[in-house]
Amino acid sequence: MTVATIARLAGVSAPTVSRVLNGQAGVSLGTRRRVEAVLQEYGYRRPEAAQMPVLELVFHALESLWALEIIRGVEQVAREHGLAVVLTEMQGRLTPGRAWTEQVLSRRPAGVIAVFSELTVAQQSQLATRSIPLVVLDPTGEPLHQTPSVGATNWSGGLAATRHLLELGHRRIAMISGPTNWPCCRARLDGYRAAMDAAGVPVDPELVRISTLYVEGGLHDGAALLSLPDPPTAIFTANDLQALGVYEAARRAGLRIPDDLSVVGFDDLAFTQWSGPPMTTVRQPLVQMGATAASMIVTLANGGTLENHRVELATTLIVRESTAPPRSH
Repeated sequence: MTVATIARLAGVSAPTVSRVLNGQAGVSLGTRRRVEAVLQEYGYRRPEAAQMPVLELVFHALESLWALEIIRGVEQVAREHGLAVVLTEMQGRLTPGRAWTEQVLSRRPAGVIAVFSELTVAQQSQLATRSIPLVVLDPTGEPLHQTPSVGATNWSGGLAATRHLLELGHRRIAMISGPTNWPCCRARLDGYRAAMDAAGVPVDPELVRISTLYVEGGLHDGAALLSLPDPPTAIFTANDLQALGVYEAARRAGLRIPDDLSVVGFDDLAFTQWSGPPMTTVRQPLVQMGATAASMIVTLANGGTLENHRVELATTLIVRESTAPPRSH
């Protein structure tokens, strides 16, 4: 299937087809759609697909050790297969802009891994028509069912963290969640609720806070929880950064961890074992998640098929020194 054949079928010039294939500007929307329809209908595969020169890794933000762990996992697999890794940060936005799409299509990568990011249906279609596989890591929205994705057992992690606090004797257990429109955050919150329900402990609505997944979020909502007339004796957070914010909120309130307040994080980033005191947290296998996503890309780029389109890796509760039985009143 040559560019000239595609041009004849679409009723356009060969340079126009080349511009569409390379994601370049200067083509009207109607013409672009006509060319892409022909590409899709005839299953066009670009000759360079087998070379696999570059793997695109797209993050909505890069300021966390969380991102670094995923990059490590992706890079391990990329190195084994002679791939270079290209990073794009979207400065907090979830969907890449048009300029990114055009750059990616011109680079013709082996595949794209979108981390905590959402590609539009049009962007996904543009990748598909050029045989560029896409894998979503820890999707922020409900991914299209045919889009391969990698995540962790977030519900089980939330359940294990809350059960641990319940077994220590806590009943006033708060949860600082991340945005609940993100499935990973919603699952951790649901795991918390399930553990409380199974123990027959009612969840006080005042003890559940929806926050940002940063230190500032944990500090703000941790301080609000600790200033309640009947404050929690334990706080479970949706990630380690929030938990670090709760540590600071407790310090400002004159409380000691774990004597006055137990805290459980989520992720098990490197700093948790060095925080004061070392943090009890739920380990998310971030390096393995990155490596799994990259392996899926390699399989698809080589024309293979995936055994599973959705892979969930196990979380593990890591008990350290930030949790203890509640102080008796």
